Amino acid sequence: MSRATSLRATSWKDKTVLVTGASAGIGAALARELGARGANLVLAARRRERLLALAAELGARASVVVVEVDVTRDGSVEAAVAEAERAFGGLDVVVANAGFAVTGRFERLSLDDYRRQLETNVFGVLRTIQAALPAIKRARGRVAIMGSVVGHIPTPGVSPYAMSKFAVRALAEALHDELRDDGVTVTLLSPGFVVSDIGRVDNHGERHDRDGARAPAWLRMPTDEAARQIVAAIEARRREAVITAHGRFGVFVYRHAPWLVRAALRLSRRRAAGRRAGGPEGRVD
Repeated sequence: MSRATSLRATSWKDKTVLVTGASAGIGAALARELGARGANLVLAARRRERLLALAAELGARASVVVVEVDVTRDGSVEAAVAEAERAFGGLDVVVANAGFAVTGRFERLSLDDYRRQLETNVFGVLRTIQAALPAIKRARGRVAIMGSVVGHIPTPGVSPYAMSKFAVRALAEALHDELRDDGVTVTLLSPGFVVSDIGRVDNHGERHDRDGARAPAWLRMPTDEAARQIVAAIEARRREAVITAHGRFGVFVYRHAPWLVRAALRLSRRRAAGRRAGGPEGRVD
């Protein structure tokens, strides 16, 4: 099968995939899943030592190259694309996964907080796709963009993150139709609550040992299962995949009865405030 042939087969053997944000969380889980399926991997992130550890873990199961990349810097992702072409002769799939979440009430955040969020989660995606697109078009391959259920359901306390994910959702929708005639498909991936490192990263993009994720453990999908669903969606060239059952339910209800979701969110916030205050009468203003 030539590189210009669409990826119709179920096997990823000898297909080359670039994953940004591959040093931890969903990105690392995608590397493990794709490596197990025989893909050639180009793993990109800021933390080179973690990428090297992941490559050593994958061992003989996959061909892996690692590239230190910062998606907030112009020209950085181009180095990863060049490495893919040097090592493997081309690029079939790019997964724009790098990102983090700025959280907090609006009046407590600065313009710099919003700029920092959009620089990584929006402009980082743009830089990744712009760098990879010429090679992807030659392969008639796939672009995958990491969105979020929050890109469908705006949630109080995470307005910068929600803005960023609404933006990449719009980008994915537009590019899906723009690139159709080039044989390139664009898949928007919208996870709900998944076990990942996003709760360990603060508003400045720095990682900490403490997990600040707000979702209860029982509701969070294991990362390896999320990776399997994501890979299946990319392979099937789906326009969008909402990952997790609760995410699909929430998106469906918000589309058809947004008032119901808003009421549930208000009730959840009041209960959380009540627990913090030591009684049932707490409220969030």
